[in-house]
Amino acid sequence: MTRKTIPLLLSLFLLVAAYAQEIKPVDLVKASLTAYNNVDIDAFISYFSDGILMKNFNVGKVTAEGKDQVRAIYEPYFKASPNLYSKIINRKEFDNKVMDHEYITGSGGSSEAFEILVIYKIFDGKISSMLAVRKIE
Repeated sequence: MTRKTIPLLLSLFLLVAAYAQEIKPVDLVKASLTAYNNVDIDAFISYFSDGILMKNFNVGKVTAEGKDQVRAIYEPYFKASPNLYSKIINRKEFDNKVMDHEYITGSGGSSEAFEILVIYKIFDGKISSMLAVRKIE
């Protein structure tokens, strides 16, 4: 099994599970993170709603609105980050929200690691918004 087939199989599993029962928000976030760690842009994008809204808390701005803008940001990022990996330090679930404290390595091909807090909001079985707070050192 190759690194690229795992997210595809996970996507297929989640699609089948969605018809059997509603997907739990935490499972959707886990699947999204698996695609992220596999630097698989198509699988990664598949977990977002068409109107996904990404915000950067540190600068108080919207960084992306809609799947096309997310792809425009993450596709070159993934290409520049072949060893990208996010390790979950802590995860909290609350209603239709999931909060991950992540430790990211391999970003942009760099050996520098950083921490980030991401709050995901799930609506209709898709990630509808993300708020990212990067730890500033």
